[in-house]
Amino acid sequence: MSDSTVLDFGEREFQARPELNSHLAWESFIALAKHPNRVLVIDRTLQRRAMKSGFLLALSWMLSRRLHTWTDRKRVGILFPPGIGGYIANLAVVLAGKVPVNLNFTLGRASSEACLRRAEIDCILSTERMQLKIADFPWSQAGVIDIVEELKNLPKMKTLALLASIQVMPAKLLAKLLRVPSVGGDAEAGLLFTSGSSGEPKGVVLTHRNILGNCLQIDASGLLPIGEKIIANLPIFHSFGFTVTLWYPLLRGCTAVTVPSPLEFKKVAEAVEAESATILIGTPTFFKPYIRHVAPEKLKSLKYAIAGAEKTPAGFADLWQATFDCLYFEGYGLTETSPVVSINLPHTPAGFDYPESANDGSKPGSVGRLMPGHAARILNPDTMESLAVTEVGLLLLKGPNIFSGYLNDAKRTAEVMDGEWFITGDLARFDEEGYLFIEGRLSRFSKIAGEMVPHGTIEQALVEAFDLLDSEMPMLAIGARPDAAKGEALVLLAVMDVELTDVREKLSAAGYSNLWIPKLIKRVEAIPTLATGKLDLRAIKELSAAE
Repeated sequence: MSDSTVLDFGEREFQARPELNSHLAWESFIALAKHPNRVLVIDRTLQRRAMKSGFLLALSWMLSRRLHTWTDRKRVGILFPPGIGGYIANLAVVLAGKVPVNLNFTLGRASSEACLRRAEIDCILSTERMQLKIADFPWSQAGVIDIVEELKNLPKMKTLALLASIQVMPAKLLAKLLRVPSVGGDAEAGLLFTSGSSGEPKGVVLTHRNILGNCLQIDASGLLPIGEKIIANLPIFHSFGFTVTLWYPLLRGCTAVTVPSPLEFKKVAEAVEAESATILIGTPTFFKPYIRHVAPEKLKSLKYAIAGAEKTPAGFADLWQATFDCLYFEGYGLTETSPVVSINLPHTPAGFDYPESANDGSKPGSVGRLMPGHAARILNPDTMESLAVTEVGLLLLKGPNIFSGYLNDAKRTAEVMDGEWFITGDLARFDEEGYLFIEGRLSRFSKIAGEMVPHGTIEQALVEAFDLLDSEMPMLAIGARPDAAKGEALVLLAVMDVELTDVREKLSAAGYSNLWIPKLIKRVEAIPTLATGKLDLRAIKELSAAE
């Protein structure tokens, strides 16, 4: 770390890797065709169905040939829970040279309509079952193709002939003969709409370079080798579900065991036990019910639980590891970073210039060290001047996984870019060993009498003070409203009955000043959350500001 204002883990060298100019269709085709007999997906939606790489590739390719008869547009909507259908739909769209748009059906009808319009989608791949289940989705706005019916009607002889070719021919030769798209690079490869935790949903354009780059970064970290079995239960419209549990297995060949929802923790536990799954990915909110409701022996095959999307509450990682004898690793990422930026690891990856660490890959309280191929800076959020990376400030990132911009939204794209650098909106710092500590979203700080007051820190202090760590759903959240005297006043939203005097006493006893004590408590039925398990910051802001 010769320059104290930039932390660089081989970003320029990583960006120069030739694989990043390739195409998801080409790389997936080669990976699947090389090992056609490897079980790639075990779908546990209704009854157990396992599918090998070769068969999944054959079905996807046959389906991709039909896509051009359904739409002549660039983007294709996809609406599936995690499962074989989602893998086939996404792979078919990419093999057809088009862009998959996995639609977030939890946004509500008006937002979903806006997403379809902005992405210019006139064709959605789904199933009749999904249409019945999500009746409020604006299905009539586009033509809906039932993938289950289409797969039944594929010409059997042609499909079997292709499967035979996949089994016997060299993968690259077959890919060339079939004219599989091979040049992707900076072209759009996927479109994800953010869940809008702090504003209107934005269309995040991810390129082939972004997704291939992030998968290469994950590969270089050594966290998910081929022999692992990953539980894939995060929504495909979520960036982690899209890259880590959909494209990564397609590109790298580790087996994905799919369960339709992360909320169905008993089904997930049964899947872990039945399939001897080794890696569970989710958020702390999704993991909390396991502690109370799942017998430890059901998860005995797990090596790691990997948590992201929200800060792990203090003490939870230790509780998880003590309960399940399974390592708990916290990471960090954003939709705009494809998504993985950093992760705690069992060991420091070889071949990259990480600072020496006594912790060997993992440090409690941190979100790990940056994935290989990243560079980072820290800026003063008020002046936007560079700080030492060990000081708390606004985190900026550079790497092959950083997105190209928001769909048709130059203004919002410009707001998050500083030249080549992406402004994350998170306040953070690095320690001397290169571990990253996230202090909170800039939008989750209030400026009170000139002092930056972090909402998340106060929430954590109150969770500990009121002994709420075991609560399966959030019991409180901090918001703010304008205040004529001090700029802003803190508001505590609480599901349970709590007195302001009690809150004041507990925060004062924990050493917090008066500026950090809420001025108002609002009793609510539930703390607003998103489908990803994160707090719905926009709804919290509205509730806090309402009279």
